[in-house]
Order: sequence, then C-alpha cells, then structure tokens
Amino acid sequence: MKALRSIIPNYYKTPRTCLYSNNYFLGSRLFSTAYAIEIARRTQKKLLKRRILWAVGAAVGAGAITLWDDVQHSAEAVQRSSRVLQALVTNMYDYRSTLKYEGDEGRRQANLKACHQRCADRTLRVLEKNGSIYIKLGQHLSSMNYLLPLEWTQTFVPLQDKCPVSTYEAIEAMFIADTGQLISSHFDDFDQVPIGAASLAQVHLATMKDTGLRVAVKVQHPALQEWVPLDLALTRFTFAMLKYFFPAYDLDWLSNEMEQSLPQELNFALEGSNARRTRRHFSLIRDCPLVIPDVIWGRKRILVMEYIAGHRIDDLTYLDASRIDRDEVSAALARIFNEMIFGDNCSLHCDPHGGNIALRYNGLGRRHNFDIILYDHGLYREIPLRLKRDYAKLWLAVIDADEKSMRKYAHRVAGILDEQFPLFASAITGRDYRAVSRSVVSARSKEEKEVISDAMGEGLLQQLVQLLGQVPRIILLILKTNDLTRSLDESLKTRAGPVRNFMILARYCSRTIFQEQVEVIRSQGSTLWPRNMFRLFAAWTSYVRIEAKLVIYEWYIFVRRIARFPGFSSSARA
Repeated sequence: MKALRSIIPNYYKTPRTCLYSNNYFLGSRLFSTAYAIEIARRTQKKLLKRRILWAVGAAVGAGAITLWDDVQHSAEAVQRSSRVLQALVTNMYDYRSTLKYEGDEGRRQANLKACHQRCADRTLRVLEKNGSIYIKLGQHLSSMNYLLPLEWTQTFVPLQDKCPVSTYEAIEAMFIADTGQLISSHFDDFDQVPIGAASLAQVHLATMKDTGLRVAVKVQHPALQEWVPLDLALTRFTFAMLKYFFPAYDLDWLSNEMEQSLPQELNFALEGSNARRTRRHFSLIRDCPLVIPDVIWGRKRILVMEYIAGHRIDDLTYLDASRIDRDEVSAALARIFNEMIFGDNCSLHCDPHGGNIALRYNGLGRRHNFDIILYDHGLYREIPLRLKRDYAKLWLAVIDADEKSMRKYAHRVAGILDEQFPLFASAITGRDYRAVSRSVVSARSKEEKEVISDAMGEGLLQQLVQLLGQVPRIILLILKTNDLTRSLDESLKTRAGPVRNFMILARYCSRTIFQEQVEVIRSQGSTLWPRNMFRLFAAWTSYVRIEAKLVIYEWYIFVRRIARFPGFSSSARA
C-alpha cells in the first residue's frame, strides 16, 4: 500500500521518473491514457454546455428582438387601422345625420357642403399620418372632379406635393438587401437628402462609379413592403363598409383598380421597361418635344436613370420668364397623350399628374423652345384596337355634337344605356351635359363648375358611382388620364381655351377611323376597283378635311403670335 501510495503521487507529479519496470510502465501508460481521455471528455462536455448556453442565449435574444419587432409592428398596425376606422365611422355618422335633414333646400345644401368639408378634412389627416399608399389614393381622388364634390378634390390637392421621406439608413439597408452591395459600391457620391419624394418612392442624385454620369436614383420607400398588404385590406374594407351602409355609393371598383395597378407601380424593373419602350416610340415622331430619361439599370425597388431636371408644368412664372408659350405647351401635351391613346403600338401612361410632368427651356430654336419631361412610367395599359376605334368615333360624335352617334358609341365603348348617357357624357368630358349637347369646345366657366358640383349634392353622385362601377377598367384609366390632362391644361390658363386641343383630338380620331376604313376596303378587294376607289377617296376626304382645319388653325395662331395682335401677352412671343 505504501508503494502504491508512493507511486500515485509521483505519477501526478512526474510520471516519467516512475518507470522502474516494464509492467509498471504499461500500467502507467494505461492509467495516463484513461486519465487524458477523461479530461478530454470533461473539457468537451464543458465546451458543449457553453455552446448550448450561447445558443440558447442567442435564440432567446433573437426571439426577444423578433417579439419586440412583432410587438412594435402590431402596435403600429393597430394604430394605422384605428385611424382609418375612426375616420370611417365618424364620416358615415356625419353624412347620415346631415342627409336626414328635410327642411329648407338652401339650408340642406349648405349643410351638405359643410359636411363634405368636415369629412374631407378628417380623411386628409388620416391619409397624411398613415402615408404609404394612402397618399397615392388621395392624389387620385384629388383629380376625380367628375365624381367627388369640390370640397373633397380641393382638400386633397396638397397631397400632390406632400409625400413621406425615408431615411438614408433605410435606403442603405434596402440596397444591401436587393443588390448585395452598399450604395458606395455603385456610386462615387450619393446625395443623402432626396431631391423629390412621391407617395411610393423618392429620388436621390448620384454619380455613377464607372462613367461619372450624373444620375437620378429612384428608390422605393422601404416601409411599403411592410404596410402595403394591410393598407390595401383597409382600403378594401373601407369601400366595402361604404357600400354596405350607403348601397348607392359602390366604390369597390376603385379599390379593385388599386389592387391591380399597385403591384405594377411597385415593380421598378417593369417601369424601366415601360420607359425604354415609350422613349423609342416617341423618338420616331417628328417635332415631338417629349423627353424621357434614359434608364441605366433597374431592380424591383431601385431604378437608376439619366438625370433631367425641369420645372412644374403649371409654373407660370417660369414659363413667362423663359418666353415659353402656354398654348404651345398645352397643344404639345394634347398631342403626346392622344398619341398614347390612339397611336399604333403605343401604350397609355395612366398617372400623368403634375408631379410626374416637368418642363424646361431648351433654347434650341426649333419649333418648340421647350421640352416636356415625363417621369414615373410604372403604370401603363394597352388599349385594345377595337376599343380604340370605337372611342375615336365617340369623340368625333362629341365634337360634332351628334347625340345619336354619341349614344351609339357610348354603348359600344362602355355598355352605356340611353338613360345613363347624359351622365356618362359629362363624365368623359368634364362638362355639363347641356354644354356637351351644344358645343364641347368652349371653355368651362366658373358657373359651370359650380353647377356640376351642386349636381353632385343632388343625387347625381350616386348615379355616377354606380355607372363607373360597371364600365371596363381601361375606360376608368382613360377617364383618369383625361381628367389629369384637362386639369393641367386649365392650370396653364391658355388664351385659346380648349378649341385647339379638341381639334388635335379630332385629328387623331379621324386618323384612327381612316386606318380602319382602309383596312375594311382592302379586305373587300383591290383598291383599284372603281367602287373601292370611290370609298377610299371618300374616307380620305373626310380625314383630310379635319387635317386641313387643324393646319389652317395652327397657321392662324402662328400668324397672330408673330403679328402680336391685341389680347396676347408678351409670354406668347416665343
């Protein structure tokens, strides 16, 4: 035992001094190996415990962060929803209480106008606080003067220029997520403060790393990805509740259109493709002042474009200082958007509000001393050829005040019945039906605008809402484009009024109809046959008659401008 006791301590101290015999050497090796294995096992067990503790700690930490993020998200979702619901319930109660009044008609109309204003103000506050697609919705509603009372449309006008701004840190994180690289990997410099912000995106100036080209970088608001599903659901719920409590006001078509259009507008790669196609189309049109920034590259949430700056189309001070003729700007806009509607192989830009169109002085001494810059190409629609041709015939009938043909083609275009026609005619022209039945080419007076607004309070709004719910969606988008361009035209305060623009419209319509007539004639045999030659000559004569009218009118305007006839401002002498 003494020997064993003496061996064990020595083993722990200096094992090699205890090698007195082969048997003892073997025992010591076995003992030391077993001990080493035990030490290694214990060490691994400790390391495993530490790793488990670290893993559990990390998981708990991540879970806590995720839970906190979920809590924050849920809290904000509740807040956003409650704002919408509170405004919805309050507005519905306000309207129901106001509409119950059955006293004096003058007092009733005054009460209704006041109710319109209160509800519009409440709704505006919600749209501004929630941001996201609500700003987009408000911008759309501000242009719907054919549908909404003036109190609503005028209240929402500030939303055209009041849009959210995302932080640079959020934009940087989105760049990393979408491209796998920092912003500095793409650009030598990147202005952190955006030069402009819209409802869905904002634009920063930057310099390309490889070429040194100055570019505009359009980036989607990162928060949209988080809130769009909820906001669309709330919009759908709002219109569903409106329809349930006020069945005559069915605006489901508006929320349906948003759900179809918004995914396209949020796909910047698609926007880049639309911009390139439209740029190619208009580059082939002679004397067209339209400029579309060249697209460098694009992702779903990032679009890099050539930087082209301009002034708002309704900046009358800039137009006058640059000696740019307002009437020429108005006519150019009419040509551009009529080409989009009626042109061959061209698509319609469906969001031409004031923030998406700019103007710059070019000083090139060409036919136009200005360029019209068109931004935001996210939402385009193809117009079917049959619809395009029937729509052209409808407008020619409107311009000619041919009510019988108007009713015929209104039915073909949108399924409009005879009893619905007066309302539809007012919707597509933005005019009182009495003006449509006489002459639509005269300017809208202040009194006429008030008459239309008052009619909305007398039950006409209910009929119009129901009517728009049944027309094809593409017609709704064309109506929206018509309203936006008409609003821009009125803001220019042109001297000639709408006469020239209606003549430009008639030119495009007659060309569209002439092309159809030529197709029909050719399908029935050679154009050299006497009968077909006569029909072709008649179709050509009808087309040339309208073309000649416009050419003569254009020369008349040109001569008057050069001669500086009375009634023309100095800004017209471009």
